[in-house]
Amino acid sequence: MLDKNIKQQLASYLEMLENDIVIKKNVGNDKTSLEVNELIDEISSMSPKIHVEIATFDRTPSFSINRMHEDTGVTFAGVPLGHEFSSLVLALLQVSGRPPKIDESLIKSIKSIDRDLSFETYISLSCHNCPDVVQALNLMSILNPRITHTMIDGEPFQDEVESRNIMAVPTVFLNGEHFDSGRTSLEEILLKLGEKKDNTALNDKEVFDVLVIGGGPSGSSAAIYSARKGLNTGIVVERFGGQVMDTMAIENFISVKYTEGPKLSRNLEEHVRNYDVDIISGESAKSLTKNGDFIEVALESNATLKSKTVIISTGAKWRELGVPGEEKFKNKGVAFCPHCDGPIYKGKDIAVVGGGNSGIEAAIDLANIVKHVTVLEFLPELKADAVLQEKLYSLSNVTVLKNVQVKEITGTNKVDGIIYIDRSTNEEKRINLEGIFIQIGLAPNTKWISESLELNRIGEIVVDKKCFTSLDGVFAAGDCTDSPYKQIIIAMGSGATASLSAFDYLIRNKK
Repeated sequence: MLDKNIKQQLASYLEMLENDIVIKKNVGNDKTSLEVNELIDEISSMSPKIHVEIATFDRTPSFSINRMHEDTGVTFAGVPLGHEFSSLVLALLQVSGRPPKIDESLIKSIKSIDRDLSFETYISLSCHNCPDVVQALNLMSILNPRITHTMIDGEPFQDEVESRNIMAVPTVFLNGEHFDSGRTSLEEILLKLGEKKDNTALNDKEVFDVLVIGGGPSGSSAAIYSARKGLNTGIVVERFGGQVMDTMAIENFISVKYTEGPKLSRNLEEHVRNYDVDIISGESAKSLTKNGDFIEVALESNATLKSKTVIISTGAKWRELGVPGEEKFKNKGVAFCPHCDGPIYKGKDIAVVGGGNSGIEAAIDLANIVKHVTVLEFLPELKADAVLQEKLYSLSNVTVLKNVQVKEITGTNKVDGIIYIDRSTNEEKRINLEGIFIQIGLAPNTKWISESLELNRIGEIVVDKKCFTSLDGVFAAGDCTDSPYKQIIIAMGSGATASLSAFDYLIRNKK
């Protein structure tokens, strides 16, 4: 089942097993069961520390990874290959006693949970967002005996997927109830559970020379450049990569013909960690104030950091319509990334809201997958480039509605339609749909500093060519600024510019 290269890599990982482990399996005679059985046989044959036993689980096929004489609650229903192979390898190592590479405060928070939590995560083996969620919940199960987690590959368990109205992956259930959908981090899971890590030590950190807010391409670049200058550098990150994590194919990152968002994000984090950078992870900023010679950044966790200079690199997020039903049906028919979620709607009727370049590009791509695409544009004419409009109008399964306003997204357990107003007649109309992709641009993540810095009319931070903002000692870079182009390579360059400007500022002001 495993090719030669993967087996060689796996063999090197299995040499790192700390203690003996037991794989308990429940298999039948179906195709997936045979694949699970073959995978377990291959893995167990590669290390004398791996033992195999027969067991019973709710789903067939399934297998769990356990310590000797102690169940961990880590279960895989299906074959964890594809993107999930890394989840399997990590589970093997961590169950054996290999310590996880996370903050001690997170470990303490997980171990302190004193109630029974049973998680189930539905995934697709082609999903690049799923492994982070699976690995976070597996780790929680390994660290706390009151927590269990089962990864469920949706393909061999289609009946469950349909009965639970799952329209996006990953989708997590907790104790039988829907808990979350989409990419999420360990810190975010704990926060949603009401568990907060002990952050009191953050208040005692010494004053930074440079404090970077945001861990996307611009923030990572700024942190690396600052550290290379010998500055005392800190970086506040909710997750490394930022919006890049939600991008699958990247083909315009110069000198790299092809990469994927999660891989680039891991590379960014690895590069930052190669330097003496104080990484404050799982945190987000809520306010920024100038206090004498220092700038104070208050975090959502109520800790406060001080720095001589600050570089804001908080990026942007998909802009929302703000209509009834949009929030309710996120990941249940309302989507923002056609590349990630498009295949889920194969053969279905969907809509794309937005007639700019991103909206028309999405409509063209989706038309190759779905049954029919309806494009809804607020203005009397599409805003997309002429070449894109020409391609769009050549497609037989696309309808374009211009000068219309979306009023409501409807449904019960999932999207079943959209209500819009024809702005020329004020007539209200409805379309029956199974999916809606919202493509009306990006919104900068700047609400938290709207009272501190000059922003333009759409909320972007106004910067000059050296990334100076309106507040002395504060710089900004990347998609949260009024830079005219939102591209990874441009964001990285602006992060470097902001860092060099901060260094020059510190030198000139002798801080």
